[in-house]
Amino acid sequence: MPSSPLRILALAIASIMTLSATAPAEAAKKKSQRPTASQSRAAKPRPRTAPRPAPRRAAPAPLPVRQDKASQLNRIYDEYWDASMRLNPLQATFQGDTRFNDQLPNFLSSASRQQSHDFMVEWLGKVEKVGPDGLQGQDLLSYEIFLRDAHVSLAGEQYPTWMMPINQYYNLSSIIAVLGSGAGAQPFRTVKDYENWSRRSLGIPGLFEQAIANMREGMAAGVVQPRTLMEKVLPQLDAVIKPTAEESLFWGPIRNLPEDFSAADKARLTAEYKRMIEYRIMPAYRSLRGFIATEYMPATRRTDGMSALPNGQAWYAYNVASSTTPVRTPAEIHALGEQEVKDLQARITTVMKDARIRGSMQKNFNAMRSDRQFVFKDANALLARYRETGQRVEAALPRMFNQRPKAALEIKPVEPERALTASAASYQPGSGDGQQPGVLYVNTSDLPSRKRWSVTLQYLHEGIPGHHFQLGAQQELAGLPRFRRLGGDVAFVEGWGLYAESLGEELDLYNDPYDHLGYLQTTLLRTVRLVADTGLNASGWNRQQTIDYMVDNADISATDAASEVERFMALPGQTLALRVGEIKIKLLRDKAKAALGERFDVREFHHEILKDGSMPLDILEAKIDRWIASKKA
Repeated sequence: MPSSPLRILALAIASIMTLSATAPAEAAKKKSQRPTASQSRAAKPRPRTAPRPAPRRAAPAPLPVRQDKASQLNRIYDEYWDASMRLNPLQATFQGDTRFNDQLPNFLSSASRQQSHDFMVEWLGKVEKVGPDGLQGQDLLSYEIFLRDAHVSLAGEQYPTWMMPINQYYNLSSIIAVLGSGAGAQPFRTVKDYENWSRRSLGIPGLFEQAIANMREGMAAGVVQPRTLMEKVLPQLDAVIKPTAEESLFWGPIRNLPEDFSAADKARLTAEYKRMIEYRIMPAYRSLRGFIATEYMPATRRTDGMSALPNGQAWYAYNVASSTTPVRTPAEIHALGEQEVKDLQARITTVMKDARIRGSMQKNFNAMRSDRQFVFKDANALLARYRETGQRVEAALPRMFNQRPKAALEIKPVEPERALTASAASYQPGSGDGQQPGVLYVNTSDLPSRKRWSVTLQYLHEGIPGHHFQLGAQQELAGLPRFRRLGGDVAFVEGWGLYAESLGEELDLYNDPYDHLGYLQTTLLRTVRLVADTGLNASGWNRQQTIDYMVDNADISATDAASEVERFMALPGQTLALRVGEIKIKLLRDKAKAALGERFDVREFHHEILKDGSMPLDILEAKIDRWIASKKA
């Protein structure tokens, strides 16, 4: 379901600029799900001819109501997607749809917000008019997901996100720089690609001016960013602003002009880009920087969490519900996190005791990070460890899975040109027909940071039975509407990845105590985020109090904790989806097992979770409830 352009920018920049155990994997999956959206074409009218009497035929049997409704809804979904791409050209670019790569509308304006509202109301009305009666299976799920996402989008309009369009994690200027430098989704392969960016850049000055105007409205309303975040924005802007075109990031496409361009095109584009950068783009950046430094910075707030904003408690609760689905309130997630942290710390102590590992938890984890016994001697040894882990997983897997995607899984090293920014491990889905394998990419650079004890949990998360099983199964659902096929619910996708890691315990794959401790410590950090994010944004904690909690409970440095906390400040509630998704899947499994007793088969449960693709957690629960009822019948 397409989100607002501002949210698309926020998520895009978050995936580029934040580094965590999961963010790079999410970015890789998004990139992999960018097939070009096909254009719907109206049928050509037939030439008029004199009518001839038609032969008498028996009237065809009417289509079943469900089938007729399903086909009607699928037509609406298809038309909706194309209309959405036209309305949101940047989102189209991120999806790999190149039709609108020359457009950059002022999506921060009040007129654009009204247009987006009217658009969503219109298409929601079309879908609701058809109604869900008689729908089953994927048709019912598509209807439920469309309605859920549309209502969430409309509910978010009451909160003035548009008044805070810039911070260090979703800096509007950074995403423009990434696109225009050739390092992002904007292609620079053909002459038309180059001309598209030149035309798109015409919208940059107006968009930046609108961002300034919106921030001024936020200053008047008391809706402003924390000073801590905005202090990081000025260096980001300084890194982009250069005195000449040739020194700027935006010169990258000219520096890398394809060799097959004609000399005339090369000369024309070089001159055009120099004017564009020096007289259009750089002035817009300087204006934005000047405003932030002289006007906005003095108006920033000294408070840290979202609850300090007007209506901030409700705003944060909305953020939490939209990213996790409304299964728990911030207070419930906070309490859940506190209990889970205690349980994980106790489990870590037990594993250390059983393995006769002496010393404190902190001392042990410091040793795991620094001891050379956990470092691979070379890239081949690291790849061999992943392949050996894959063999162990395959041997254990039949106990818990009886279905798998058609595509095989290959293990490959990350290409050298991507190594500096790629995560330790990431997944690229294969083809839905099984002809192209899925790929588990392993980053073999910076070997001292690739710890031996992290391989098993990363293989389970990114490979089998994690993203390869979940995204691989979704790839095979060729009949899904594009708003589902090209989208994805983070709580479901990453929740399944974390759940897959947890299966390593049941499958006896963490038989090395350090592998087990590595999994538990990684899970502890993700769980501490539940407490810290909600503590900061809903319980009145300040920045330092939140940092101290993370240092004391997750065994991370104060510097790393500060980066985590600033992420909670910039993207309130965003980190909650992963662990909440995992916990929800575990609760659904417990629920099914309790209801079905001896009839419960964990392999069938896993198939039911995966077979219909990604979906919000509340819709997933309703689907599992229907499955349980069918098994009891």
